[in-house]
Amino acid sequence: MPVRVRADLAAMPDYVPGRKIAGAINLASNEVSYPPPAAIVAAVSEAAASVHRYPAMGSEDLITRVAESFGVDTAQVAIGCGSVALCQQLVQALCTAQDEVLFAWRSFEAYPIVTQVVGATRHTVPLAPGYRHDLAATLEAINERTRLIFVSNPLNPTGTALRRDELVDFLDRVPEDVLVVLDEAYREFVTDPDVPDGLELARGRQNVAVLRTFSKAYGLAGSRVGFCVASPEIAGGVRKVAIPFSVNRFAHAAALASLDVQDELMERCRLIAAERDRVRDELIKIGFDVPESQANFVWLPLAERATAFNEHCVEQKVVLRCFAGDGVRVTIGTPEENEAMLAAARSFPG
Repeated sequence: MPVRVRADLAAMPDYVPGRKIAGAINLASNEVSYPPPAAIVAAVSEAAASVHRYPAMGSEDLITRVAESFGVDTAQVAIGCGSVALCQQLVQALCTAQDEVLFAWRSFEAYPIVTQVVGATRHTVPLAPGYRHDLAATLEAINERTRLIFVSNPLNPTGTALRRDELVDFLDRVPEDVLVVLDEAYREFVTDPDVPDGLELARGRQNVAVLRTFSKAYGLAGSRVGFCVASPEIAGGVRKVAIPFSVNRFAHAAALASLDVQDELMERCRLIAAERDRVRDELIKIGFDVPESQANFVWLPLAERATAFNEHCVEQKVVLRCFAGDGVRVTIGTPEENEAMLAAARSFPG
């Protein structure tokens, strides 16, 4: 009998990246359209001279800088290949085949994948009206098998965000033996002061972990590095299941350099957020339903028209992220890129 892979992998969804089309404007992958600051490019170039050496095994230097920058203890920090790798490491550290992972759907496409890789069961909760997390339904869905809950805030792909009072109330009600993972990949684009900082909410809570990434606001999507802040026990488990040396030397150098130019990068985030609001207003004027976003993208809940709209935009050399039957996610790019997308939207016959 030939060697066979696990039978359950046949039912596991594939992660579908944003399309790349030569010569087109790419607004499909939630990347930042602006090039990295010179200091980051210089740091990566310098790292190339020692590429024949392994990077720091435990990312100790980056852990120290992250802890200093965000006001946490080094024992609370784990580094990974972007927040998506940390999602998988959290599931690996906490769950077995007897456990369930709970999350909203639709939400980040990697959640069902990382859950099934471990063999755990995915348990999904439909979104509430307004394309938001349904926290009441999430609480009701918790059972004796629930070990981990992913809460994307702002929510990918809709951009909607939970406010402080509702999220605090939710965290207060979750059982102490269930870990809530606040996935804040888009935190730096938040402009509503009532959208809480997960790192503040996590203080004093042993069952809350917070994920951040350098891929979005810090412009390092090509480097793949992020961090998790949790209790020392949880962070230690996350580090334990990491692949040795998985965060490469270039990613380390880029992330460290980005922390040196945070002010410049955060100013760029403010400009992107302002563009986000402008683009949303223009799309609403055209006639689209667009929920309020606190991320670097907006959501068009086009349902059965999503594929047709996406194909129309591709014909106009604008690439978006289509979720067939649900909607289209539009990354906010430069003003010129956004204008090209808006022109395509105005000419959509649907």
